[in-house]
Amino acid sequence: MWGGLTGRTVVASVLLALVVGSAFAVLLTSVTRLRADDRRALRSQEALVAANHLERLVVDMETGQRGYLLTGREEFLQPWEAARASFGDDAAILEQLVADNPQQRVRAQRITAEGDSYLRDYSAPLIAKARRDPAAVRILPELEEGRRRVDTMREEFDQFLATERHLAVTRQHGSEAAANRAVFAAVAGLAGSVLFVVVFASYLHRVIVAPVRQVAATAGRLAAGDLGTRLPERGTGEIGVLQRSFNAMASSLERGRDALAASRARVVAAGDQARRRIERDLHDGTQQRLVSLILALRAAETAVPPGSTEVREQLSRAVDGLSDALDELRELSRGIHPAILTEGGLRPALKALARRSAIPVELAVDVPTRLPEQVEVAAYYVVSEALANAAKHAHASVVEVEARLADGRLHLSVRDDGRGGADPARGSGLVGLADRVHALGGAMSVTSPVGAGTTLVVDLPGAGR
Repeated sequence: MWGGLTGRTVVASVLLALVVGSAFAVLLTSVTRLRADDRRALRSQEALVAANHLERLVVDMETGQRGYLLTGREEFLQPWEAARASFGDDAAILEQLVADNPQQRVRAQRITAEGDSYLRDYSAPLIAKARRDPAAVRILPELEEGRRRVDTMREEFDQFLATERHLAVTRQHGSEAAANRAVFAAVAGLAGSVLFVVVFASYLHRVIVAPVRQVAATAGRLAAGDLGTRLPERGTGEIGVLQRSFNAMASSLERGRDALAASRARVVAAGDQARRRIERDLHDGTQQRLVSLILALRAAETAVPPGSTEVREQLSRAVDGLSDALDELRELSRGIHPAILTEGGLRPALKALARRSAIPVELAVDVPTRLPEQVEVAAYYVVSEALANAAKHAHASVVEVEARLADGRLHLSVRDDGRGGADPARGSGLVGLADRVHALGGAMSVTSPVGAGTTLVVDLPGAGR
């Protein structure tokens, strides 16, 4: 099953699907990693923004607190109040942004705890104390405590930001690497798919397209008559079966053609032998008897007394009738199988046809040697039939007959200037001539455009003897 074209096509299709599927799986994995790295890089950027914002809140709290303690003016507490109100929410956001990193999460929690402690344990009580006794807190040591706490938180912020920047850079590089992997996977998958498709197409062309085209070309030659053509039986699967079947069919057709040609040749030879036998029987039997009767009647006519005029005239008429019958019989005998063809060959036989033709004939014969008897007989009847058709149907004024021997083959052509339009399929005479020519391994063609005359061309194997 798998050795046939269907099985191989299925296997190749499955392999192509695996290649394409693998390429898309790698691409999908790379894209997924790329998206995850992009999300982590984006969260790092957001964490940096949130940490900077939270650090500014701490600075705003410390600045607002210091300004109020130094001046006692409430407007300096506005940044402190705003920072105090949003510190908890912003710190919670920062912790969420670094929840996937334990180290950064611990730092964010410490920042949150220190900020809450700064507000709860130091800044808020100090502001409340300053509101009760503004002069008492301007020289208190708590001011230095506040600076120390803020510096500690800023150190935590510095460590947090440095680590997060490093993570952002690392994640950005990872994102770029994932993008490169995705591009490489896409290019590799596309290249692999294209390569496999090209290989598969080349394979299909080699095992299917090229053999089928070869079968088509060979079938064309077979249809044109070249029954000896064969296909190389190198195909696989169904193509091999097609090639072997085609060769078997061609061999069968060739054997049938050879058998038909041999049968035709036997039929033609038998017909020619029958013609010769009839012609010989007519010449040796009937014609000789008629001649004897004519001579006997002439003798009887001479022996009639001078006074028997009526008897003499009757005998004379009988002799004339027998002479006419003898001439007709001789003409019939020549039509059945001309003796001049057997005795003198093709040249004198064609000259005799040209002399008896009802239309002027321009004859050109270049056949220096005798040809096989069947070839001479076929050529003779071709010219005879063509001359008869030209006189009977074409209404031609002249006929050109050419016969020449070249390269071991007899080339014969008969051209007239008649009205044309001859159709070999409608004339039994031309069909019979074609059968005779083909039986000898020759070829015959008829060209007869309406109003432009008719040309009959015959090619026969004509090795001289």
